[in-house]
Amino acid sequence: MEIHGQYDKKFESIVDSFEKQFELGLDIGSSLAVTCEGEMVVDVWAGSRNKAESLPWEEDTIVNVFSSTKNATSLSAYVLADRGQLDFSAPVAKYWPEFAQNGKENILVSHIMSHSSGLPGWDSPVSGQDLYDHDKVAALLEEQEPWWEPGTALGYHAISIGNLMGEIIKRISGKTVGNFFREEIAEPLDIDFHIGLDDKHHSRVAEIHQGIESNPEDMFELEEGSVMQKVMTNGIIAAPDALTAEWRRAEIPAAGGHGNGRSIAESMALMANSGTYKGKRIFSDQLIKFALEEQIRGNDLVLVEPLRWGIGFALPIDNASWMGFLDEGACFWAGWGGSMSIADTTKRISFGYTPCLMEEGAIGSARSQNLVKALANQISKL
Repeated sequence: MEIHGQYDKKFESIVDSFEKQFELGLDIGSSLAVTCEGEMVVDVWAGSRNKAESLPWEEDTIVNVFSSTKNATSLSAYVLADRGQLDFSAPVAKYWPEFAQNGKENILVSHIMSHSSGLPGWDSPVSGQDLYDHDKVAALLEEQEPWWEPGTALGYHAISIGNLMGEIIKRISGKTVGNFFREEIAEPLDIDFHIGLDDKHHSRVAEIHQGIESNPEDMFELEEGSVMQKVMTNGIIAAPDALTAEWRRAEIPAAGGHGNGRSIAESMALMANSGTYKGKRIFSDQLIKFALEEQIRGNDLVLVEPLRWGIGFALPIDNASWMGFLDEGACFWAGWGGSMSIADTTKRISFGYTPCLMEEGAIGSARSQNLVKALANQISKL
Protein backbone atom coordinates (compact mmCIF):
# COMPACT_ATOMS: atom_id res chain seq x y z
CA MET A 1 0.00 0.00 0.00
CA GLU A 2 1.42 3.37 -1.02
CA ILE A 3 1.26 5.93 1.78
CA HIS A 4 0.95 9.52 0.63
CA GLY A 5 1.83 12.67 2.53
CA GLN A 6 4.67 13.41 4.92
CA TYR A 7 5.74 12.69 8.46
CA ASP A 8 8.53 13.28 10.94
CA LYS A 9 10.70 10.14 11.26
CA LYS A 10 10.29 10.30 15.06
CA PHE A 11 6.64 9.37 14.52
CA GLU A 12 7.29 6.63 11.97
CA SER A 13 5.87 3.92 14.25
CA ILE A 14 2.41 5.51 14.01
CA VAL A 15 2.63 5.57 10.21
CA ASP A 16 3.79 1.93 10.25
CA SER A 17 0.70 1.00 12.25
CA PHE A 18 -1.47 2.98 9.81
CA GLU A 19 0.02 1.03 6.90
CA LYS A 20 -0.39 -2.26 8.76
CA GLN A 21 -4.16 -1.81 8.95
CA PHE A 22 -4.33 -2.00 5.16
CA GLU A 23 -2.20 -5.16 5.15
CA LEU A 24 -4.54 -6.72 7.71
CA GLY A 25 -7.58 -5.88 5.61
CA LEU A 26 -8.94 -3.58 8.30
CA ASP A 27 -8.78 -0.47 6.13
CA ILE A 28 -9.31 0.40 2.46
CA GLY A 29 -8.98 4.18 2.58
CA SER A 30 -8.35 6.74 5.31
CA SER A 31 -6.29 9.65 6.55
CA LEU A 32 -4.30 10.11 9.74
CA ALA A 33 -2.59 13.14 11.23
CA VAL A 34 -0.69 14.08 14.39
CA THR A 35 0.40 17.46 15.71
CA CYS A 36 3.08 17.94 18.36
CA GLU A 37 3.63 21.30 20.06
CA GLY A 38 1.33 22.81 17.46
CA GLU A 39 3.32 21.51 14.47
CA MET A 40 2.00 18.93 12.01
CA VAL A 41 4.32 15.94 12.40
CA VAL A 42 2.22 13.31 10.59
CA ASP A 43 -0.14 14.01 7.70
CA VAL A 44 -0.75 10.87 5.64
CA TRP A 45 -3.48 9.26 3.57
CA ALA A 46 -3.81 6.08 1.55
CA GLY A 47 -6.15 3.76 -0.28
CA SER A 48 -9.51 4.41 -1.87
CA ARG A 49 -12.38 6.72 -1.05
CA ASN A 50 -15.19 4.50 -2.32
CA LYS A 51 -16.50 1.00 -1.71
CA ALA A 52 -15.58 -0.20 -5.21
CA GLU A 53 -11.99 0.94 -4.52
CA SER A 54 -11.91 2.72 -7.87
CA LEU A 55 -11.29 6.27 -6.63
CA PRO A 56 -8.12 7.20 -4.75
CA TRP A 57 -8.16 8.91 -1.38
CA GLU A 58 -6.77 12.38 -2.12
CA GLU A 59 -5.06 14.99 0.02
CA ASP A 60 -8.31 16.97 0.29
CA THR A 61 -10.69 14.00 0.70
CA ILE A 62 -13.10 14.40 3.59
CA VAL A 63 -15.59 11.98 5.13
CA ASN A 64 -18.46 11.91 7.60
CA VAL A 65 -16.90 11.35 11.03
CA PHE A 66 -20.15 10.70 12.95
CA SER A 67 -19.63 11.29 16.69
CA SER A 68 -16.18 12.82 16.39
CA THR A 69 -18.33 15.83 15.45
CA LYS A 70 -19.17 16.20 19.14
CA ASN A 71 -15.67 17.48 19.86
CA ALA A 72 -16.10 20.33 17.37
CA THR A 73 -19.37 21.25 19.08
CA SER A 74 -17.62 21.18 22.47
CA LEU A 75 -14.85 23.43 21.16
CA SER A 76 -17.54 25.91 20.10
CA ALA A 77 -18.91 25.90 23.65
CA TYR A 78 -15.41 26.53 24.99
CA VAL A 79 -15.12 29.66 22.84
CA LEU A 80 -18.33 31.01 24.39
CA ALA A 81 -17.11 30.11 27.88
CA ASP A 82 -13.88 31.98 27.27
CA ARG A 83 -15.88 35.09 26.37
CA GLY A 84 -17.86 34.85 29.60
CA GLN A 85 -21.05 34.14 27.69
CA LEU A 86 -21.42 30.52 28.81
CA ASP A 87 -20.99 29.16 32.33
CA PHE A 88 -20.64 25.37 32.40
CA SER A 89 -21.96 25.30 35.99
CA ALA A 90 -25.09 27.34 35.19
CA PRO A 91 -28.55 25.87 34.62
CA VAL A 92 -29.39 25.35 30.97
CA ALA A 93 -32.52 27.43 31.59
CA LYS A 94 -30.35 30.52 32.11
CA TYR A 95 -29.79 30.52 28.36
CA TRP A 96 -32.90 28.62 27.26
CA PRO A 97 -35.75 29.62 29.62
CA GLU A 98 -38.36 27.30 28.08
CA PHE A 99 -36.14 24.36 29.00
CA ALA A 100 -37.06 24.73 32.69
CA GLN A 101 -40.15 22.55 32.58
CA ASN A 102 -41.00 19.00 33.60
CA GLY A 103 -38.20 18.65 36.15
CA LYS A 104 -35.35 20.14 34.09
CA GLU A 105 -34.86 23.42 35.92
CA ASN A 106 -31.76 22.08 37.71
CA ILE A 107 -30.04 20.52 34.70
CA LEU A 108 -26.68 22.22 34.29
CA VAL A 109 -24.75 22.81 31.09
CA SER A 110 -22.07 20.50 32.54
CA HIS A 111 -24.66 17.71 32.89
CA ILE A 112 -25.39 17.87 29.18
CA MET A 113 -21.72 18.06 28.20
CA SER A 114 -20.92 15.01 30.36
CA HIS A 115 -23.84 12.87 29.14
CA SER A 116 -25.44 12.84 32.58
CA SER A 117 -28.44 15.15 32.07
CA GLY A 118 -31.00 12.36 31.74
CA LEU A 119 -31.87 13.39 28.18
CA PRO A 120 -30.00 10.83 26.04
CA GLY A 121 -32.92 10.48 23.66
CA TRP A 122 -36.52 11.38 22.93
CA ASP A 123 -39.81 10.21 24.40
CA SER A 124 -41.71 11.21 21.26
CA PRO A 125 -41.11 9.29 18.02
CA VAL A 126 -38.27 10.87 16.04
CA SER A 127 -37.40 9.72 12.52
CA GLY A 128 -34.13 10.06 10.68
CA GLN A 129 -35.73 12.81 8.60
CA ASP A 130 -36.71 14.68 11.77
CA LEU A 131 -33.02 15.04 12.65
CA TYR A 132 -32.68 17.50 9.77
CA ASP A 133 -35.09 19.83 11.61
CA HIS A 134 -33.18 21.13 14.63
CA ASP A 135 -36.00 23.34 15.90
CA LYS A 136 -38.44 20.42 15.94
CA VAL A 137 -36.26 17.93 17.82
CA ALA A 138 -34.91 20.58 20.22
CA ALA A 139 -38.49 21.55 21.09
CA LEU A 140 -39.30 17.91 21.90
CA LEU A 141 -36.35 17.76 24.31
CA GLU A 142 -37.48 21.06 25.81
CA GLU A 143 -40.86 19.55 26.66
CA GLN A 144 -39.90 16.16 28.08
CA GLU A 145 -38.87 14.98 31.52
CA PRO A 146 -35.36 13.68 32.24
CA TRP A 147 -35.06 9.91 32.38
CA TRP A 148 -33.05 10.06 35.62
CA GLU A 149 -32.02 12.64 38.20
CA PRO A 150 -29.46 14.83 36.44
CA GLY A 151 -25.87 14.11 37.41
CA THR A 152 -26.59 10.73 39.01
CA ALA A 153 -26.12 8.42 36.03
CA LEU A 154 -24.24 8.27 32.75
CA GLY A 155 -25.98 7.53 29.46
CA TYR A 156 -24.50 8.43 26.09
CA HIS A 157 -26.47 11.27 24.46
CA ALA A 158 -25.75 9.88 21.00
CA ILE A 159 -27.70 12.43 18.95
CA SER A 160 -29.58 14.54 21.49
CA ILE A 161 -26.46 16.24 22.86
CA GLY A 162 -26.03 17.97 19.52
CA ASN A 163 -29.50 19.49 19.65
CA LEU A 164 -29.17 20.41 23.31
CA MET A 165 -25.80 22.12 22.89
CA GLY A 166 -26.81 23.45 19.50
CA GLU A 167 -29.78 25.25 21.02
CA ILE A 168 -27.68 26.68 23.86
CA ILE A 169 -25.06 27.95 21.41
CA LYS A 170 -27.76 29.45 19.18
CA ARG A 171 -29.51 31.15 22.11
CA ILE A 172 -26.25 32.79 23.20
CA SER A 173 -24.61 33.61 19.87
CA GLY A 174 -27.53 33.80 17.47
CA LYS A 175 -25.67 31.31 15.24
CA THR A 176 -26.17 27.65 14.49
CA VAL A 177 -23.34 25.37 15.61
CA GLY A 178 -22.21 24.89 12.02
CA ASN A 179 -21.96 28.61 11.37
CA PHE A 180 -20.40 29.32 14.76
CA PHE A 181 -17.70 26.66 14.35
CA ARG A 182 -16.97 27.81 10.80
CA GLU A 183 -16.73 31.51 11.63
CA GLU A 184 -15.00 31.30 15.01
CA ILE A 185 -12.70 28.28 14.62
CA ALA A 186 -12.48 26.72 11.14
CA GLU A 187 -12.03 29.86 9.05
CA PRO A 188 -9.60 31.69 11.38
CA LEU A 189 -7.42 28.56 11.56
CA ASP A 190 -7.99 27.35 7.99
CA ILE A 191 -9.35 24.01 9.22
CA ASP A 192 -11.22 21.88 6.67
CA PHE A 193 -13.96 20.65 9.01
CA HIS A 194 -17.65 21.27 8.41
CA ILE A 195 -20.89 20.85 10.36
CA GLY A 196 -23.27 21.30 7.45
CA LEU A 197 -21.44 20.78 4.18
CA ASP A 198 -21.83 23.16 1.23
CA ASP A 199 -22.69 21.41 -2.03
CA LYS A 200 -19.42 22.55 -3.59
CA HIS A 201 -17.56 20.11 -1.32
CA HIS A 202 -19.72 17.02 -1.93
CA SER A 203 -17.58 15.71 -4.80
CA ARG A 204 -14.60 15.15 -2.49
CA VAL A 205 -16.50 13.24 0.21
CA ALA A 206 -15.45 9.62 0.70
CA GLU A 207 -18.12 6.95 0.55
CA ILE A 208 -18.42 5.74 4.11
CA HIS A 209 -19.72 2.18 4.24
CA GLN A 210 -19.88 -0.91 6.40
CA GLY A 211 -18.06 -4.17 5.91
CA ILE A 212 -21.02 -5.86 7.57
CA GLU A 213 -24.25 -3.93 7.28
CA SER A 214 -25.79 -3.06 10.62
CA ASN A 215 -27.48 -0.24 12.44
CA PRO A 216 -26.52 1.00 15.92
CA GLU A 217 -29.24 -1.11 17.54
CA ASP A 218 -27.79 -4.26 15.93
CA MET A 219 -24.62 -3.96 18.03
CA PHE A 220 -26.41 -4.54 21.34
CA GLU A 221 -28.89 -6.86 22.96
CA LEU A 222 -31.74 -4.45 23.62
CA GLU A 223 -33.87 -4.99 26.70
CA GLU A 224 -37.37 -3.65 26.17
CA GLY A 225 -37.86 -0.37 28.04
CA SER A 226 -34.17 0.08 28.87
CA VAL A 227 -32.36 3.36 28.33
CA MET A 228 -30.26 1.66 25.66
CA GLN A 229 -33.32 0.41 23.81
CA LYS A 230 -35.00 3.82 23.89
CA VAL A 231 -31.90 5.57 22.55
CA MET A 232 -30.96 3.01 19.92
CA THR A 233 -34.41 2.65 18.36
CA ASN A 234 -35.62 6.26 18.21
CA GLY A 235 -34.01 9.30 16.65
CA ILE A 236 -31.04 7.31 15.45
CA ILE A 237 -29.24 7.13 12.13
CA ALA A 238 -28.36 4.47 9.57
CA ALA A 239 -24.97 4.44 7.87
CA PRO A 240 -26.41 4.92 4.34
CA ASP A 241 -27.89 8.24 5.49
CA ALA A 242 -24.37 9.66 5.34
CA LEU A 243 -24.26 9.08 1.58
CA THR A 244 -27.13 11.47 0.85
CA ALA A 245 -26.83 15.13 -0.08
CA GLU A 246 -29.52 15.90 2.49
CA TRP A 247 -27.40 14.49 5.32
CA ARG A 248 -24.27 16.26 4.15
CA ARG A 249 -26.03 19.63 4.01
CA ALA A 250 -27.72 19.23 7.40
CA GLU A 251 -26.23 20.65 10.58
CA ILE A 252 -26.30 17.69 12.95
CA PRO A 253 -23.94 18.77 15.73
CA ALA A 254 -23.57 15.30 17.28
CA ALA A 255 -22.88 13.24 14.17
CA GLY A 256 -22.93 15.14 10.88
CA GLY A 257 -19.43 16.60 10.71
CA HIS A 258 -17.17 16.13 7.69
CA GLY A 259 -13.40 16.32 7.84
CA ASN A 260 -10.24 14.25 7.63
CA GLY A 261 -7.37 13.24 9.88
CA ARG A 262 -5.67 16.58 9.32
CA SER A 263 -8.66 18.74 10.22
CA ILE A 264 -9.48 16.67 13.31
CA ALA A 265 -5.87 16.83 14.54
CA GLU A 266 -5.85 20.58 13.91
CA SER A 267 -9.11 21.08 15.79
CA MET A 268 -7.90 19.03 18.75
CA ALA A 269 -4.58 20.91 18.70
CA LEU A 270 -6.53 23.65 20.48
CA MET A 271 -6.98 21.32 23.45
CA ALA A 272 -3.41 20.04 23.24
CA ASN A 273 -1.92 23.53 23.11
CA SER A 274 -3.87 25.45 25.73
CA GLY A 275 -6.41 26.99 23.39
CA THR A 276 -3.91 28.27 20.82
CA TYR A 277 -3.03 27.00 17.34
CA LYS A 278 -1.17 28.55 14.42
CA GLY A 279 -0.28 31.46 16.65
CA LYS A 280 -3.93 32.33 17.24
CA ARG A 281 -5.52 32.16 20.67
CA ILE A 282 -9.06 30.81 20.34
CA PHE A 283 -9.73 30.35 24.07
CA SER A 284 -7.84 30.60 27.35
CA ASP A 285 -5.57 27.91 28.72
CA GLN A 286 -7.58 28.20 31.96
CA LEU A 287 -10.46 26.41 30.28
CA ILE A 288 -8.55 23.18 29.62
CA LYS A 289 -9.04 22.18 33.26
CA PHE A 290 -12.77 21.81 32.63
CA ALA A 291 -12.15 19.12 30.02
CA LEU A 292 -9.89 17.20 32.40
CA GLU A 293 -11.98 17.47 35.59
CA GLU A 294 -14.00 14.31 35.96
CA GLN A 295 -17.72 15.07 36.06
CA ILE A 296 -18.97 11.50 36.16
CA ARG A 297 -17.77 7.92 35.74
CA GLY A 298 -19.61 4.65 35.61
CA ASN A 299 -21.14 2.04 33.40
CA ASP A 300 -22.79 3.89 30.55
CA LEU A 301 -26.47 2.98 30.31
CA VAL A 302 -26.41 3.20 26.50
CA LEU A 303 -22.98 1.94 25.43
CA VAL A 304 -22.68 -0.56 28.30
CA GLU A 305 -19.02 0.33 28.85
CA PRO A 306 -17.30 1.98 31.81
CA LEU A 307 -16.71 5.60 30.80
CA ARG A 308 -15.44 8.84 32.32
CA TRP A 309 -16.37 12.31 31.16
CA GLY A 310 -15.02 15.75 31.73
CA ILE A 311 -16.91 18.69 30.27
CA GLY A 312 -17.37 17.95 26.59
CA PHE A 313 -14.69 15.26 26.30
CA ALA A 314 -14.17 11.68 27.44
CA LEU A 315 -11.26 10.83 29.75
CA PRO A 316 -8.99 7.75 29.94
CA ILE A 317 -10.42 4.67 31.62
CA ASP A 318 -9.66 0.97 31.49
CA ASN A 319 -12.42 -0.72 29.52
CA ALA A 320 -12.72 -3.10 26.61
CA SER A 321 -11.78 -0.42 24.08
CA TRP A 322 -8.66 1.63 23.34
CA MET A 323 -9.31 4.25 26.02
CA GLY A 324 -7.11 2.58 28.61
CA PHE A 325 -4.01 3.12 26.46
CA LEU A 326 -4.18 6.88 27.03
CA ASP A 327 -2.65 8.68 30.01
CA GLU A 328 -4.22 11.19 32.37
CA GLY A 329 -4.11 14.52 30.62
CA ALA A 330 -5.74 13.11 27.49
CA CYS A 331 -9.23 14.01 26.34
CA PHE A 332 -10.99 12.60 23.31
CA TRP A 333 -13.95 10.99 21.64
CA ALA A 334 -14.57 8.86 18.57
CA GLY A 335 -17.16 8.26 15.90
CA TRP A 336 -19.28 5.29 14.94
CA GLY A 337 -17.29 3.28 12.44
CA GLY A 338 -13.86 4.28 13.67
CA SER A 339 -12.96 7.97 13.37
CA MET A 340 -10.90 9.17 16.35
CA SER A 341 -10.21 12.58 17.82
CA ILE A 342 -7.62 12.77 20.64
CA ALA A 343 -5.63 15.44 22.50
CA ASP A 344 -2.89 14.85 25.06
CA THR A 345 -2.66 18.10 27.02
CA THR A 346 0.50 17.03 28.86
CA LYS A 347 2.63 16.05 25.86
CA ARG A 348 0.83 18.60 23.63
CA ILE A 349 -0.09 15.99 21.04
CA SER A 350 -3.25 15.84 18.94
CA PHE A 351 -4.39 12.97 16.74
CA GLY A 352 -7.04 12.54 14.07
CA TYR A 353 -8.03 9.49 12.07
CA THR A 354 -10.84 9.18 9.51
CA PRO A 355 -11.66 5.98 7.59
CA CYS A 356 -14.36 5.26 5.02
CA LEU A 357 -14.64 1.53 5.88
CA MET A 358 -16.55 1.41 9.14
CA GLU A 359 -15.33 -1.04 11.73
CA GLU A 360 -17.62 -2.96 14.04
CA GLY A 361 -18.41 -1.70 17.51
CA ALA A 362 -19.83 1.56 18.76
CA ILE A 363 -16.49 2.86 20.04
CA GLY A 364 -14.02 0.94 17.93
CA SER A 365 -12.43 -2.48 17.69
CA ALA A 366 -9.14 -3.98 16.48
CA ARG A 367 -8.16 -1.14 14.14
CA SER A 368 -8.74 1.51 16.80
CA GLN A 369 -6.82 -0.55 19.35
CA ASN A 370 -3.84 -0.86 17.02
CA LEU A 371 -3.65 2.80 16.09
CA VAL A 372 -4.10 4.20 19.59
CA LYS A 373 -1.60 1.73 21.02
CA ALA A 374 0.96 2.98 18.49
CA LEU A 375 0.11 6.57 19.41
CA ALA A 376 0.39 5.87 23.14
CA ASN A 377 3.74 4.12 22.68
CA GLN A 378 5.08 7.11 20.77
CA ILE A 379 3.79 9.59 23.35
CA SER A 380 5.53 7.62 26.12
CA LYS A 381 8.87 8.22 24.39
CA LEU A 382 8.52 11.99 24.25
